[in-house]
Amino acid sequence: MNSLNGHLRFNTLLCALLALTLMTMGVSTGAAAQSQGSTLPTIGGTGGGLIAGQQEADIGRQVLVSLRRSAPQITDPLVYDYLGAILYRLVPSAPLQNRDLTLALIDDPALNAFAVPGGIVGVNGGLFLFARTEQQFASVLAHELAHLSQRHFARRLEQQQTSTPLTIAGLIAGIVLTAVTQSDIGIAAIAGTQALAIQNMLEYSRANEQEADRVGLDILANAGLDPRGMPEMFEIMMRKSRWQGNSVPEYLSTHPLSQSRVADTQNRAAQYPLTRIEDSPEYHLIRARLQVHYAASAGAAIDSFRAALNELKNTGTGSSNDTSNTAIRYGLAVAYIEDRQYAEAETLLNQLLVANPGRITFQVTLAQSLIADKRLTEARALLVRALARNPGNYPITHTLAQLELASDNGAAAAELLSQLARNKPQQEHLWFQLAEAEGMARNIVGVHRARAEYDALMGDLESAQRQLRQAQEKLTAGSPMRQIVTERLSAITAELNVRRNG
Repeated sequence: MNSLNGHLRFNTLLCALLALTLMTMGVSTGAAAQSQGSTLPTIGGTGGGLIAGQQEADIGRQVLVSLRRSAPQITDPLVYDYLGAILYRLVPSAPLQNRDLTLALIDDPALNAFAVPGGIVGVNGGLFLFARTEQQFASVLAHELAHLSQRHFARRLEQQQTSTPLTIAGLIAGIVLTAVTQSDIGIAAIAGTQALAIQNMLEYSRANEQEADRVGLDILANAGLDPRGMPEMFEIMMRKSRWQGNSVPEYLSTHPLSQSRVADTQNRAAQYPLTRIEDSPEYHLIRARLQVHYAASAGAAIDSFRAALNELKNTGTGSSNDTSNTAIRYGLAVAYIEDRQYAEAETLLNQLLVANPGRITFQVTLAQSLIADKRLTEARALLVRALARNPGNYPITHTLAQLELASDNGAAAAELLSQLARNKPQQEHLWFQLAEAEGMARNIVGVHRARAEYDALMGDLESAQRQLRQAQEKLTAGSPMRQIVTERLSAITAELNVRRNG
């Protein structure tokens, strides 16, 4: 259970960290590069070092490393799976040159989302709290995909050619700062003209925003979603901005919003055919799950969902199978689990499964309750049956792996986590857990290999190199596994040499 105070403390610390990063890596290396050469290329200088292709991919990788190091991530497989599903519903309708996207799910209740070069799409958990419908939520993602597809970031850099050159390190510090903190606080923590240049670069122009609105509306319509969700979401942001007074919401700090822009988007959305598009039930289940996650306490969440159920009952709205009723009861079950009231949670979840047989979200959540209640045999039977019906499903497989770890079945957990890590190689927590499982199974080579991948994703290539050398030493010369480890070691070493030599 996270608190707003905890996030504010995190943001303050992160501001200080990134300010230091910017000053030591961005400003300092800018001067050093002129005198002795730097491994960090200059962006937006008069020499024409504009980002493109490979440079965008490099920026994306470095942004991911910075986010993994600095920002708390949501690793909940149900949340991640939903976000991936809605994003890839939108992607076929987006005019993207590169559709190989990487998700960053930031554990922060603030309203924010971002997209940066290299196909990185980031979403704060708080976006689920403020978007009341799936159409509103999807509109933010569509808008970010539109920015990526129109390469607005690169076009902004072209406008900066005559201003102070920026190093990639400084640029990345600015991106991460804006992505996961309140930008006005963050920029205030950074002194110097570099900070102002970064803020100007990250702040999309009015023309960029109008273009992203237009393209985003097309993406929504072509994906079978309601374009009217975009102006509705803008209205929510405007209200939030008025509530906060002078404190601008994170999203609006880089995506300036005016009443005229809201009106323009409303007019454009009205030109699309008016069809009734229902939200998927899954959106409201995940939203309820995150409402529990960000509640002040489990007890407060229980009270909130109980009150919502009573309101439905008193007003006579919402049948037992209605989406709102189902989501509220599910949220109450999740809150019961957080409050260790497992019997109450399992009663609700079993009722939901009777009405919705086979729904994966209910099965996984019931299994999580059983695991928390130490009823591992029942949980395993439930998950094994579910996995047989849904081979390879990420939330089911991930939950079963956690059960095997809780049961000290390292080999079984390692087999499951290895499968997940191969399918989702950018999820650093999977490699970390795989190393734990391999250690439990006493597979030392497996520990080194998994730890090497984790270290590489965290940007520590020297440690990854050491881990692979240790694995190599424990393998017989000429064995297939040694060959695999040797090839990976060569790749890591080559990447490390590029970093060192610029």
